[in-house]
Amino acid sequence: MPVVIVGAGPAGLTVANILRAASVECVVLETESREFIEQRPRAGFLEEWAVRTLERRGLADRLLARAQAHSECEFRGAGRRHRFRYGELSGHRHFVYPQPLLVTDLVRAYADEAGGDIRFGVRDVALHGIDTDRPSVTYTDPATGERVRIDCDAVAGCDGARGVTRACLPAEHVTVARRDYGIGWLALLAEAPPSSERVVFGLHPRGFAAHMARSPEVTRYYLQCPPGDDPANWPHERVWAELHQRLAADGAPPLVEGRLIEKRVLDMHNYVVEPMAYGRLYLAGDAAHLTAPIAAKGMNLALHDALLLGDALVAYVGEGDERGLRGYSAAALRRVWEYQEFSQWFADLLHGASSGDPFAAGTAEARLRRLFDSRAAAVAFAELYIGKVSVG
Repeated sequence: MPVVIVGAGPAGLTVANILRAASVECVVLETESREFIEQRPRAGFLEEWAVRTLERRGLADRLLARAQAHSECEFRGAGRRHRFRYGELSGHRHFVYPQPLLVTDLVRAYADEAGGDIRFGVRDVALHGIDTDRPSVTYTDPATGERVRIDCDAVAGCDGARGVTRACLPAEHVTVARRDYGIGWLALLAEAPPSSERVVFGLHPRGFAAHMARSPEVTRYYLQCPPGDDPANWPHERVWAELHQRLAADGAPPLVEGRLIEKRVLDMHNYVVEPMAYGRLYLAGDAAHLTAPIAAKGMNLALHDALLLGDALVAYVGEGDERGLRGYSAAALRRVWEYQEFSQWFADLLHGASSGDPFAAGTAEARLRRLFDSRAAAVAFAELYIGKVSVG
C-alpha cells in the first residue's frame, strides 16, 4: 500500500481523493464513525481559491449548488455600523458551507463513487519506522479486535490537534511555536434564521461578539468570555442579552432569537509545528498547525496543505519524483505563517475594545478607521481576509 492517510477530515479526505483520481493506492484510517464525522459541527467558511480548486478536481458540485456566497462583512462598535465590501476590493468571495457537508461530499466521492478504502472506528493507531524507506501503520480492527499492519511508502498525518501522528515527530527535530490570546470564545449555534445577510463583528467593551449565517434556519454566534469558562454559566437569557447588547448599532435589524443547540468554550490559541514532515510522515491540517477561528482560516489551510501534499504524493508514487515531498513543508508553511500573522493582527483589532487597556483599544480603533479611510489599507485587508494573496 503506497500511502496510509490517518484521519478523515477535510485534509485527509482531499488527499485521498487526489490519490484515488491518479490511481494511487491508499487507505484512510479514522477513529470515529462515518456518522460522527458527517455530523460534528465545525467551521463553515471557504475561500474562493479553495472552492475553485476543488471544482477543477471535480469535488465541488454539491458545494457550488448549495453554498451561499458572501462578499461583505460588517463591523459594529460604539453604536455605529461599518459595512466592508471585500468582494469589490479583492474580486473574491467566501462560500458558506459547513465542514460536515464538505466531509460528507468528500467521503461520498472517495468511498461511494470511486470505491476508495476507508476504515472507520479503528483503535490504537500507531506508526512505525517513519524514518525508514518502509514505514508501517498498525491499528486494532473494531470488529475482530485483531491488530492489523499496513506497510506503505508514506504516511499522511491528517488526524487533527489531538491525533497520534504529530506525537510521532521526534521532539529534537521539531519546533512548536504557540500563541495564546488569553481569551475564550463561547461558540453557539442557534435554531434561528440569520439576522443579517453578512458576517457581523461586534467590537464592544463588554467583549467581542459575532454573527455568522450557517443556513436559512441556523446561525452561528460567538461571545468573548474568560478562557476555560463553563458553558453552563451561559443560560439562554444571558446569551441573548449579551448578544443584543454587543451587536447593537443604530439602524441594525433586531436579532432573531432561537433555541441554542450548541454551547462550547474555545480557548483562543494558535500553534505551528515546524517542519511539517519527518522521514516518510507528512502532517497536514490541524495536526501541523492550529489557527483560532478569529479569521476563519483553519479549514482553508487544511485544504491548502492537502492539495500540495496530494500532488506531491502522486508525483512520488507514480513517477518517483521526490521534489514535491522534499519541498512540501516549506511550501505549506509560507501560507500557514501568512495566515497566522493575519489572525494575530485581526485578533488585536477585534478584541481591543474589551482589552481593558486604553493603548490596545486606541490602536484597534485606529486600525478600523484606517480600513475605511484608506483604499490601500482596505485592499490589503480584503486580500488577506479572503486569502487572495499568493503565498504558496
